[in-house]
Amino acid sequence: MAGILVAVFWAILVSFLAVALARLAQTLRATTKLVADVTDQAVPLLADASAAVRSAQTQIERVDAIASDVQEVTSNASALSTTVASTFGGPLVKVAAFGYGVRRAVSGRKEDAGAKAPARTVIVGRAVPGARREKRTRGKRD
Repeated sequence: MAGILVAVFWAILVSFLAVALARLAQTLRATTKLVADVTDQAVPLLADASAAVRSAQTQIERVDAIASDVQEVTSNASALSTTVASTFGGPLVKVAAFGYGVRRAVSGRKEDAGAKAPARTVIVGRAVPGARREKRTRGKRD
């Protein structure tokens, strides 16, 4: 009787182990299929990514060439600006100063001639309030 009991216990144990091994095998098959599918999809994606990186590298090289050309143009423009400023700057300042002196001298003569008649400030649409107030204030104080 003890032998039959041990045999039944071993049969139940082997059955549970067989079911567990069958489920494990099924899980391993599904995992293998999933890894194969991911590999099949990853290889083209990696190839596309590699092509995109190569294209970006080419564009970066082009932008670098353009940036160096722009830097050269900027330095040339700066040198030209400095040359023009040093060549024409001094004489232009002298001409402007001479013109200012002439205008000042001419306006000084006009002021001497205009000393006989008082200068008026005219604001379109408005009278100068200061002049009117002085007259009114004097009249009210008296």
